[in-house]
Amino acid sequence: MSQPARDKEFEHGPQAETTLNRGLPRDGRAKRRDVMGVGIDPLTVEQTVDKLKGLMTDGGHHNHLSINAAKIVSAKENPAKQSEFNAADVVSADGQAVVWASKLLGRPVPERVAGIDLMNRLVDLSAQEGQRIYLLGARPEVLAAVQEDFTRRGANIVGSHDGYWRKQGKTDQDMAREIGSMDVDILFVAIPSPMKEDFIYGQRDAMGVGVCVGVGGSFDVVAGQTKRAPKLMQKMGMEWAFRLAMEPKRMFKRYAVGNTKFLWYLAKDRANGMPLTGRLMRK
Repeated sequence: MSQPARDKEFEHGPQAETTLNRGLPRDGRAKRRDVMGVGIDPLTVEQTVDKLKGLMTDGGHHNHLSINAAKIVSAKENPAKQSEFNAADVVSADGQAVVWASKLLGRPVPERVAGIDLMNRLVDLSAQEGQRIYLLGARPEVLAAVQEDFTRRGANIVGSHDGYWRKQGKTDQDMAREIGSMDVDILFVAIPSPMKEDFIYGQRDAMGVGVCVGVGGSFDVVAGQTKRAPKLMQKMGMEWAFRLAMEPKRMFKRYAVGNTKFLWYLAKDRANGMPLTGRLMRK
C-alpha cells in the first residue's frame, strides 16, 4: 500500500499536521525535514542560493528564514511563531546545534547555512548578474562600511537605511513603502530577532521584494566591528564557543538558558517516539 501523500512529501514526527502541513503549499518545499516541529529545507549553502535565485526568477514576494536553537525554543513555546516559521519560503539551519539535532532525530540536513555565508554568496550573485540589493539595519557607520564593501565587490546596491527608523519617527509601513519604491530583488535585514521576523512577515507584501533575507549581526562582521570564529572552529561547529568567549556577558544567558531548553525539548521529542531511522526521508 502506498504511503499517504503527506508521508511522501514530508519527513515528519507526531506534530507534523499541526506544524508543517498547515497552510503550506504542496510545492518544492515538500521535502523539508521536521526538526523538532520546524520544517527545514535540506539544502547546502550553494543549493540555497540556487533556490532563492529561482524564486526571484519566478516572481512574487518571498522570504528566507535562518533557524537556530533559540528559534526552535521560541517555536516550541509559541505556536504562532511555529506557524510563522513554517510558512517561510526557504528555511535553513543556521546553527550547528540544529544540524546535530536533525541527525540525532534521523532526518539530517546536509550542513549549517550560516547567515553571513548566504549573504556573501548573494552579494557575489548580484555582482555577477545585477540583482538589486537593499540594505536595512545596523548603526549608520556600520551600514556605510557594509555598503562600501559590497559596492567594491561589484554588487548592485540600490538603497539602504540604518536599523533605527522607529526612533526617527518612521513606522514600519513607512519603511516598507520606501523599500517598495525601489524595485528590490534582495533585501538584507540586519536587525535583532524577533523584530527582524516581525518586520519581514508583517511588511513582505507591501515591500514587494523578490527575497527578504534576515542576516542578524552579519553587517557588524563585514564592517569589522565583530570578529568571526576561525575557520577551524567553524568547521568543528564550535563558532558558538568563540562568540561566548568574545562576548561572555551578552551570550552566557542565551547559551546557558536557551541551549538548556533546546536540549530538554530535543530529549522530549526523542522520548515521545520521534523516529530515529529516517525511514520517511526522501533524497
